[in-house]
Amino acid sequence: MSRILIVDDEASILKALQRVLRVAPCTYGNRHFTLEVHTATSPLHALELARQEEFDLFISDYRMPEMDGIEFLKHAKALQPDAARLILSGYADLNALVRAVNEVGIERFIGKPWNDYDLMSAIGQALAHRELLLENRQLADLVRVEMGDKTPEQVEAERLERLEPGITKVNWGPDGSVLLDEAGAD
Repeated sequence: MSRILIVDDEASILKALQRVLRVAPCTYGNRHFTLEVHTATSPLHALELARQEEFDLFISDYRMPEMDGIEFLKHAKALQPDAARLILSGYADLNALVRAVNEVGIERFIGKPWNDYDLMSAIGQALAHRELLLENRQLADLVRVEMGDKTPEQVEAERLERLEPGITKVNWGPDGSVLLDEAGAD
């Protein structure tokens, strides 16, 4: 279940978005996402929710009275840095788009009125990207644990030895010959 928090100061927009998200399938590639949608008409209320609960995705209107969507998403990112972020706006403001990308790292800027298919595609893509980032972080953590104090070269040599046991060190004689005597090998 993917948890989404949508923030828009217009209740009618929130109802329309809830309706779309309830009936339209949310897929990306071979992944299907089941959505649990939460809404707020105030960015301040939404931040309170974000302090209490974890969300996978924040979708925010750009123009709202208490703070704009970029400011809201900046605060949401500080609270939940792993959550994906989208901006929804009826205003095609290039400066706002650049600011949203640079300051908040939004996944997508979606225009109002939205196309249902494009909206669901953007949500699916954002959730899939989030999952990939989390999976990559887990793998990197596993590698760090496995490496311990070893160099990457030492870890790779050990891995290769497990996969294909064989000669991993060559002992050279004083005349340049290879010593095959195991007693002389380390």
